[in-house]
Amino acid sequence: MELDTTPPTAGPMNPAETSITASSRSRRGWWRDAVIYQVYVRSFADSDGDGDGDLTGIRQRLEHLASLGVDALWLTPFYVSPLADGGYDVANYRDVDPRFGTLEDFDALLARAHELGLRVIIDIVPNHTSSAHPWFVEALASAPGSPARDRYIFRPGRGANGELPPNDWDSIFGGPAWTRVRNPDGTPGEWYLHLFDVEQPDLNWKNPEVAEEFLSILRFWLDRGVDGFRIDVAHGMIKQDGLPDVGRPQAKLLGALELPYFDQDGVHEIYRSWRRLLDSYPGERIAVAEAWVNDPVRAARYLRPDELHQAFNFDYLTSDWDAEELRKVIDASLAANAAVDAPTTWVLSNHDVTRHVTRYGGGEIGQRRARAAALLTLALPGSAYIYQGEELGLPEVTDLPESVLQDPTWVRSGYTERGRDGCRVPIPWEGDAPPFGFSPPGSTTWLPIPESWRSITVASQEKDPSSMLHLYRRALAVRRQHPALGDGTLEWVDAPVDVLAFTREPGFTCVVNFRPEPVELSVRGEVLVASEPVQIMETGAGSRLVLPSDTACWLSTQPVQLP
Repeated sequence: MELDTTPPTAGPMNPAETSITASSRSRRGWWRDAVIYQVYVRSFADSDGDGDGDLTGIRQRLEHLASLGVDALWLTPFYVSPLADGGYDVANYRDVDPRFGTLEDFDALLARAHELGLRVIIDIVPNHTSSAHPWFVEALASAPGSPARDRYIFRPGRGANGELPPNDWDSIFGGPAWTRVRNPDGTPGEWYLHLFDVEQPDLNWKNPEVAEEFLSILRFWLDRGVDGFRIDVAHGMIKQDGLPDVGRPQAKLLGALELPYFDQDGVHEIYRSWRRLLDSYPGERIAVAEAWVNDPVRAARYLRPDELHQAFNFDYLTSDWDAEELRKVIDASLAANAAVDAPTTWVLSNHDVTRHVTRYGGGEIGQRRARAAALLTLALPGSAYIYQGEELGLPEVTDLPESVLQDPTWVRSGYTERGRDGCRVPIPWEGDAPPFGFSPPGSTTWLPIPESWRSITVASQEKDPSSMLHLYRRALAVRRQHPALGDGTLEWVDAPVDVLAFTREPGFTCVVNFRPEPVELSVRGEVLVASEPVQIMETGAGSRLVLPSDTACWLSTQPVQLP
């Protein structure tokens, strides 16, 4: 196969020589090609030995992110919370849960991150509060039809005595999405909606008081200096008028079909008001949507010029390790976002899905595919997200003892679905035994860390130039310096079945072999980085690249200065 799309160079390229660096790129907004690292606060670093990660621990480990080469970090919720759903049940949006520290600890973390050149994005949870939130406590103590109840979605039940839920909506975590309350006098009362856990009552976003409260919350954190927000359940705040039945179980429909409680047109007016607020602050503050919608065109509506800056690409995240499927998703995503002049984001894992090492087959083959997927992802136009531990090749922990499982899915599914705890196990930093530097020696971590992780700690991978950690550092360094990478476009190159190849200008080629056997390709340019060792053979007709199975390779005819 001939991959050449650029004229031959005068001689072999030395990657240490350059006249062009990333500083020569035209930047239309830092988020358009940013690499953002997701920190799951409870599982990143524990400074005080209580087994839970905390803000001080994160601050003490920020150099790891700076040396990795990312542009920003996204913090999952650290607000006051009963932790019924990992902090996504917020009882106070303007303070830090004592388990994670104080507002002063947050300010210190933010200041240190900015010193290191890292921006900080925080989670905002607008679809629901905790049942411990003062608003909901007041609602339960108030009468039906009261202003306190109108902040949430309370409805009378169906049936002769209101004993049936108001409609057939299901909770995302299993079971019905409605719970009946008792009136202040002890009699059975109305039902309230909770699309997630029973301790996460949905807010009524058609109540102006709710909208004003969240604008105030955003101002609180913007005034402290945060660089943006990741919006949890960004597609869920507005429900269809009349709350109609779906007519069937919904667990298998999420993100596949239209539902009366997701992706309603009214959410877009909310985000127009949020965008006006963000634009009123200096420093290019951004908002990122977690929007599970049923096609890329619908997702792109959240990214129109007067709405949000980014939306997670769940079609890419949920794709199998398959060349044809991934190419279709990449093309559809780029086309939909180009129509609204928005960058595309690329995500392989997060705190809600099985880690991709395991999804891609686990063991050695899962590791190989994860390495190749990292290079594919970081070569695509737009922005990329890295989930903590991805840079270490952490697998899903599938054998956690049932006694330690905390995800509400475990209980609400009748103890049949283990939930998401397996991707939330704390990071192993150093040492030969748990807690591997995550907590002080002798601490018991909130989820146990496998002893087998001693070989993939940060410290052990630091010593191994072939490790996943070094691959990520090398790839991110190249991405930061190569003028073809980041925001922009790509052009596919004809390739054999189960091989993807594309070019980006100036002078960059990415090739990925999905086959179970090596493939030999005609190429031109120098190898910048490869997920596995590759072989270049010189022939009378030019260079031939032998690309092993499940391997990705970056080549360039553009001189690039690297550390």
